[in-house]
Amino acid sequence: MDVHRCAHELGLNSNATMLYGHVETREDRINHMIVLRDEQDRAEQNASEGKFQTMIPLPFIPGVSELSHLPGPSGVENLRTISISRLMLDNIPHIKAFWIMQTLHMAQHMLQCGANDIDGTVVWYDITKVSTETTHQECTTEDLKRAICDAGFNPVERDTLYRKVKRTNSGWSVE
Repeated sequence: MDVHRCAHELGLNSNATMLYGHVETREDRINHMIVLRDEQDRAEQNASEGKFQTMIPLPFIPGVSELSHLPGPSGVENLRTISISRLMLDNIPHIKAFWIMQTLHMAQHMLQCGANDIDGTVVWYDITKVSTETTHQECTTEDLKRAICDAGFNPVERDTLYRKVKRTNSGWSVE
């Protein structure tokens, strides 16, 4: 939290993450979110400070890690975590359903549970895999748009600072 606070005091926004579904309890998760909410409240007291722009709950994926004996969170637990994040972190504007770790189908359900961002067209995401597994995951912008629309929402392309992207024949700009 000290690194986030330092960044916020310098006027930089940051993204909060929370790995869950391994050794922590639900109470630990709630306490983690309380710390995030309190830091956001503190940062919002000073208009010149940066803030958390998004919360990214990351489910533990056992794979062949040293904790492979643990099952990891269930789909229902993933949905609960998104829902509770949205309710508790009402001062953080975005909750991300990270489809790269969750699947695009699960991300659609997470949109229904309070997420409002599913990230982008990542193809290689090595951090969630061990060296013996493939890291190739592909999703086109059309796939993302279709998934968002099928979940009942309107897709909006954004940049990393959550500014709406406007595309024209000659290029793109942000609003």
